[in-house]
Amino acid sequence: MRNCFFSLFFILFSILEISATSILIPMDADSQKNHLKAYGITYWVLTKQQKVQWLLNYRGGSFLLPDGENIRRECQIRGVSFEIVSDSQTQLILEEIASPSQNQEAVILEKAPKIAVYSPKDNSPWDDAVTMVLTYAEIPYDKIYDEEVLEDKLVLYDWLHLHHEDFTGQYGKFYGAYRAAPWYIEGKQQAEALALKLGFNKVSEEKRAVALKIRNYVIGGGFMFAMCSATDSFDIALAADEVDICEPMFDGDPSDANYQAKLDYSKTFAFTNFILERNPLQYEFSSIDMTMKRGNVPNESDYFSLMDFSAKWDPVPTMLCQNHTALVKGFMGQTTAFAREEIKPTVLVLGENKINGEARYIHGIKGKGFFTFYGGHDPEDYQHRVGDPKTELELHPTSPGYRLILNNVLFPAAQKKKQKT
Repeated sequence: MRNCFFSLFFILFSILEISATSILIPMDADSQKNHLKAYGITYWVLTKQQKVQWLLNYRGGSFLLPDGENIRRECQIRGVSFEIVSDSQTQLILEEIASPSQNQEAVILEKAPKIAVYSPKDNSPWDDAVTMVLTYAEIPYDKIYDEEVLEDKLVLYDWLHLHHEDFTGQYGKFYGAYRAAPWYIEGKQQAEALALKLGFNKVSEEKRAVALKIRNYVIGGGFMFAMCSATDSFDIALAADEVDICEPMFDGDPSDANYQAKLDYSKTFAFTNFILERNPLQYEFSSIDMTMKRGNVPNESDYFSLMDFSAKWDPVPTMLCQNHTALVKGFMGQTTAFAREEIKPTVLVLGENKINGEARYIHGIKGKGFFTFYGGHDPEDYQHRVGDPKTELELHPTSPGYRLILNNVLFPAAQKKKQKT
């Protein structure tokens, strides 16, 4: 009888072992029909207090999820491709990834990061790529703006995106082309009223105070992601602390004499030795941006390449570069790309256009936190203009450019490992 009991036990154990499964969400080009919503599924699983493994460089940066009927059903509802793998298959995959001969790594994602998007309630005339992809991927976020930032509410969030903001107080340098447009006039009035309400005499002073709060958030351990003009204007505001760089049409009084010489580059996150654009009619902030220096980059050949990092030694930049292609179609914005010679040596270039010698996608550490700057406005709209309709992501579910944004969204969920370079 005793022998029968043990025989039955081992048979049942073997059956359970064979039937135990995981869900693999492949992220390569051939197997996944909706890369963007795959991130949303991964985020959703994390909200259920379940851990996920991000398989860096394995089939385009696939995700390994615990199996469950609810997860399978959610994948089917959202149109995300998935595969059921047994425990033995999972073990083989993880052993392959762990091999020193493979530039791969399995990173554990532990917790769904709480996300904030810094954006005005009326963000006209711009659509924002990050809010669009978060909505499409079904990843929840809160909108916050100057009042919340100055009230120190950033501490409630793990990840912060900066909408296409101008932190210099020059209203996006739209003065030359749009100073008579109703949306420009109304936006300027609203910004001035908000600055006065918050106790500042000028919008430039109020925006600088906001930039300093965001700087402290990152130094304290926050994750900041910025696109387009929020990248260089943020660093310019930090460098111009207590320096008036605004002409009278922006703030009502003259700029400081010789303000260029008063910039303090040691205060910036990413950029150094840049020259500010003094002409208020010029739609440009400084020499950081490469938009006006791209005459040798035709549309049809405008691609940037993602850097190849060691997954085992440098998991952070490897995570941020996960994709199903090493070449990503370029796209323009007010700030399209960054001059390589004006990027600090401590900042990693994650993506570059080699034809023009420009950086498109960069990442760095500040204090205990991290920042990523991504040039351009909309990864699926090559030259988005004021008033153009927003991109419908249902038409671009496998967008490599949008995947880079979502890599950053999941980044704070990872178990922290020390970066080697």
